[in-house]
Amino acid sequence: MNAPSFEIPTELRDFAEKSVDQARTAVSSLLGTVVKSAEQVQSSSKTAHETIQAVFAKSLDQVQENASSTFDFAQKLVRTRDLKEAFELQSEFLRKQIATIQGQAKDLGALAQTATKGV
Repeated sequence: MNAPSFEIPTELRDFAEKSVDQARTAVSSLLGTVVKSAEQVQSSSKTAHETIQAVFAKSLDQVQENASSTFDFAQKLVRTRDLKEAFELQSEFLRKQIATIQGQAKDLGALAQTATKGV
């Protein structure tokens, strides 16, 4: 006995093929978007990491500069002969430190701006 053959209409096959093609395109597009997003996250993470390293290195440089300046001041202070000379030396040191700290804050602020633009 031969079973009756059932033929799928051409329109239905065309519709099914078109649906598969559209699904393939949609999935491909979705995967492309996912890959692109992952790359952007990785790039942003790398940029953030590099910026954090730059801020850390800059901060260490500033700490060393401030420590050196403070030890230089202390060395000069112990060599003073009277209170007037010590007060003058201290006033000069404070003026220089305030200017230095302002410059350092400006440098770190510039790094922070660069970081926010990069990320």
